[in-house]
Amino acid sequence: MRMQRTIAANLGRLLGTLAIGLAGALAAEDAGTPRRPALARPDGKPPDTTKPVKVFILMGQSNMVGMGDIGPETTKGTLAYLTKTEKKYPFLIDDAGNWTVRKDVYYYDARTKHGSPLSATSNGNNAIGPELGFGFVMGQLLDEPVLILKSCIGNRSLGWDLLPPGSERFTFEGRTYAGYRDTPDSWVEGEPKKEVNWYAGKQYDDDMANAKAALENLAAIYPDYKGQGYEIAGFVFWQGHKDQNPAHASRYELNLANFIKSLRKDYNAPNAKFVLATIAFGGWKLAGPGKTIAEAQLAVSDPKKYPEFAGNVKTVEARDFWREPDVSPNKRQGHHYYRNAETYMEVGLALGWAMADLLEKK
Repeated sequence: MRMQRTIAANLGRLLGTLAIGLAGALAAEDAGTPRRPALARPDGKPPDTTKPVKVFILMGQSNMVGMGDIGPETTKGTLAYLTKTEKKYPFLIDDAGNWTVRKDVYYYDARTKHGSPLSATSNGNNAIGPELGFGFVMGQLLDEPVLILKSCIGNRSLGWDLLPPGSERFTFEGRTYAGYRDTPDSWVEGEPKKEVNWYAGKQYDDDMANAKAALENLAAIYPDYKGQGYEIAGFVFWQGHKDQNPAHASRYELNLANFIKSLRKDYNAPNAKFVLATIAFGGWKLAGPGKTIAEAQLAVSDPKKYPEFAGNVKTVEARDFWREPDVSPNKRQGHHYYRNAETYMEVGLALGWAMADLLEKK
């Protein structure tokens, strides 16, 4: 109830403010979707260290790692171009044109062991991921200190690398596909198996080990942590490119539902919220196994199909955030959304507002 009152109060204050002016005041949303308040520039205040830290664990593959180019300012689709030429996301830059910093939100990459107060360059000086938009929403809505804990690496599939514990073998078109901790990824029964130095679910295990190691040493990785405790408040997921094959796509919905349950169990966080974004390659032209995956991602937040996820799992439709190569920095990397920072910002903001909706229902 305290969380609900905090968010409700903050939303009320935000709805009445024009701190940044009308630019960016309302996100472009579908009819019937709640209208969102403007995000203000950070006030520069440090977090309230008397309150437990709200931890949000970000997982996925390369697009969650972050591939949205920050510069140069003269190139369409970079964050610098979007903010300084197109005047979008005014909360990200100050009056002098420097990147703003949220001192109440700390970003930490559990794989690279790098962290800083959240800003456009927290993920490195070259590219952003969804953490930027997501973190700015959380920082503005929550009174508690916020830790954005990213634990992922690129080129990983849910059907093999991130396969959750308990997943069973299955057959598809004459091949047997690995269950959790099986190796290799698939084989034909009765024939010799290919030897690989990997097993189904290894990246799930590695990502969890990295994140847990960070949480066990919170005072060492988070300068503002004063021993006040923490809560894993939510998981944030954006993944799916490597599963775009008929076999893995056919199991994506089952694997995703099990993934959500396994994370909550293995982190001992049964009440943690879970938000995810669909894949969006080609926007609404997405077809074949990719479309199957997007539909599976939407399905897990259908309360009629998954009543146990009602009010605690929410999917963001990301196909509207696809940007064409002619307005993007890299015309060859469609698998990285042509490295268009607007896609990564819009996905991150949408995930943030989705998380806010779920936290309000706590």
